[in-house]
Formats: sequence, C-alpha cells, structure tokens
Amino acid sequence: SFSIQLLHSRRPVQRFPRTLVKTGRREYPRARRIESELQRRLAELLRREVKDPRVGLVTITAVEVSTDLSHAKVFYGVLGREPTPEVQAGLDKAAGFLRAKLGRLLKMRQVPEIHFRPDEMIERAAHLTSLIDRAVAADKKRD
Repeated sequence: SFSIQLLHSRRPVQRFPRTLVKTGRREYPRARRIESELQRRLAELLRREVKDPRVGLVTITAVEVSTDLSHAKVFYGVLGREPTPEVQAGLDKAAGFLRAKLGRLLKMRQVPEIHFRPDEMIERAAHLTSLIDRAVAADKKRD
C-alpha cells in the first residue's frame, strides 16, 4: 500500500484507491459503480426500448467491466429456458443500439463496448439443485 505523509498530519493519507483482490483481478470502486449502473440501465433498456422478440425474456444477471472501462461483459439468462443462439444473435444485434442509448443516459466520456455472454451460473445452480434433490430422494428411499 502506497501512502504519503502530510506535513501537518501524523496519519498517512491513502494515495491510491483501496483495492481488493477478487478472482485474480483488482477491484476498483469506480468500476464496480459503473458495473451496477450498466446492469440497471441495460435491464431497463432491454425491457422498454428493444423491440426484438428474441430478447423479450432476457434478464441481465451481472456485468464485468475491464480495468480501462473500454469493454463490458454482460451476463444474461433467459427466464424459463436456456439461452439459445437466436437470443445471442438478438442481443449481439442490439449491442450497438444499447451502447448508443447508454451514451446518452450516462455521463461518461466513453461508454464500454458491450459483449453479451450467457450466464453459466444459472445452469450450474440448476444442476446442483437437481443433484441435491436426487440425493434427498435417495435418502428418503433408504429410510
């Protein structure tokens, strides 16, 4: 941690923002704020502005922004079913439109380029839930 000493103060002042390590990459508070704002705005834009029927039931589950804020991975899920290539194609086609809308809504010099990715965490959670259900059912049969 790099700190400097003020002339009239006995406590060192933090020069750079505090960072935490998460999944092998540094976390910057501004990037986290931008991620949450992008997630909220993208969900709203998908619901209100995008008219493509392929993306009608899409839910934005997470957003990861690169450290230089030039790219954003947007993780999504589809309510009631698994993501299909048609949904991915619809989101990829809407990415430029969404980026332009975000540019007007957010007060940022440069809006990150949007890359949509299906969220595998939903599939993993469903798989784990089914494994737990099977294990519980097997235990009930033994009793």
